[in-house]
Amino acid sequence: MKNELIKRIISSIILIPSIFLIISAGSYFFNFFITICFLIISYEWFAMAKKKNYVFFGYLFLMFSFYSIYKLRNIYGEGFDFVLLILLICICSDIGGFLFGKIFKGPKLTKVSPNKTYSGVIGAYFLSIGSLFLLDNQNIIFNLKILDELNIYLFVILVSTVSQMGDIFISYLKRLSNVKDTGKIIPGHGGLLDRVDGMIFAFPFSYIIFLLITI
Repeated sequence: MKNELIKRIISSIILIPSIFLIISAGSYFFNFFITICFLIISYEWFAMAKKKNYVFFGYLFLMFSFYSIYKLRNIYGEGFDFVLLILLICICSDIGGFLFGKIFKGPKLTKVSPNKTYSGVIGAYFLSIGSLFLLDNQNIIFNLKILDELNIYLFVILVSTVSQMGDIFISYLKRLSNVKDTGKIIPGHGGLLDRVDGMIFAFPFSYIIFLLITI
């Protein structure tokens, strides 16, 4: 657990500031970044699912997912905060789930992903909501008018749930394809798809929520 946790922490320390800078950069640089990510993840997806009949549907979903990221980032005046909020929820859900699952263990959540536990689910919610609470109380970020119609803590719970379900679903597909990781590009996480498996579901879900509350 110790070595795995250290790898995850180091990767997160590198990734989070890098992503923050990229999101805050101009639209051209951000669009270039997500295009590169899309190409890498598409390659990893093909390598994993090339012998399965769902490979084409996966590409369609990935295109919608990255389109959602692009549209959310370009929300006038609030795109930066909104994308950052979704990233924070997904990252905290991942770290909280990992820590609580390893420390408290307990009943397994599903056979599809043996490392997932009910304590991990609680940890994912705890760290996501706790992090937002601390930031919100300090008025650091996330003064989002687009969420006026939806309680922000309810939004956190929903996005965290979708992120965790996406993680489990990709684990299920990896089991079908008989692979442990989709790649080796990120130490401690495997492939890029392994790292963002929850995010590629959280962003389209958030985009749909955005469309519904702005109708």
